Amino acid sequence: MSLNHIHPVEDYRHEHVFLGARHGENERRVWIVVVLTTIMMVAEIAGGTVFGSLALLADGWHMSTHAAALAISALAYYFARRHARDERFAFGTGKIGDLASFASAIILGMIALLITFEAFDHLVHPIAIAYDEALAIAVLGLGVNLASGWLLREDHTHDHHHAHSHGHGHDHSHGQHDRDLNLRAAYVHVLADALVSVFAIGGLITAKFGGWAFMDPLAGLVGSAVIVSWSIGLAKQSGGILIDAVPDPALAAQMRKRLETDGDAISDLHLWRVGPGHYAAMVSILSGNPKPPQAYKSKLKGLPRLSHVTVEVERCPDPDCRT
Repeated sequence: MSLNHIHPVEDYRHEHVFLGARHGENERRVWIVVVLTTIMMVAEIAGGTVFGSLALLADGWHMSTHAAALAISALAYYFARRHARDERFAFGTGKIGDLASFASAIILGMIALLITFEAFDHLVHPIAIAYDEALAIAVLGLGVNLASGWLLREDHTHDHHHAHSHGHGHDHSHGQHDRDLNLRAAYVHVLADALVSVFAIGGLITAKFGGWAFMDPLAGLVGSAVIVSWSIGLAKQSGGILIDAVPDPALAAQMRKRLETDGDAISDLHLWRVGPGHYAAMVSILSGNPKPPQAYKSKLKGLPRLSHVTVEVERCPDPDCRT
């Protein structure tokens, strides 16, 4: 081989940038919502302090918990992007968003517990409610949350998957496996706040015109139950990714079917998610007639989301290693 055709080792090194296809856009959307939520929070706390309104103060401090959770999501996007090529992260920074999502799920659960405590306290010790003021706050908060929810909506019509791949096919599908859970967590936070506002409006109207003062805290209890359900679902999704649970058993089965041919057998297979729409896989193959690892990688071409595949081949004394 001519020296002119020798490629430096850098040409064969793999990048480990496993960010979502719309990472930058989602980051901008979350930061906008952080600003909106913070402005609303400051306005309510300042207004409550100046006008002596406990309702305004309570809602402002409640909104501060959502602002903090949204800030965690935004900072996770920034950190993942800033350190995307940092070699200290063995498989990139794609899972930082999942870590932020798990933290948001815990915060959601804490918010639900706080609402439950306050609701029970108001049931046992009823307090006088300034209905007109409380309704105005709830409607204003709902408007901010609906605008924020629209900004954070998951737009599947344009959310195509562009997987970074080392010799594997590119997939242009989208769905559950490509979901950005960090964006999802931010969306659930504003949705939870919107739900609280909706239940609060319903409870306040019923209490004001029907004379049923217990309806306001009862609406809070129903809202907290729904939020707990969302919190558990979000924690399960992000937690499964953080502990490297198999993200797609059907894909793992497809890999086995393609690789276990000509007497070859898989002795070990690991498949896990390293970022939105990105999977990594490590496969150990026993073969009576071993081929180069690239030959086995080529059999996986066209399978979706396989962005990083490592293959190890060992010789098996039996021509048919599956027996």
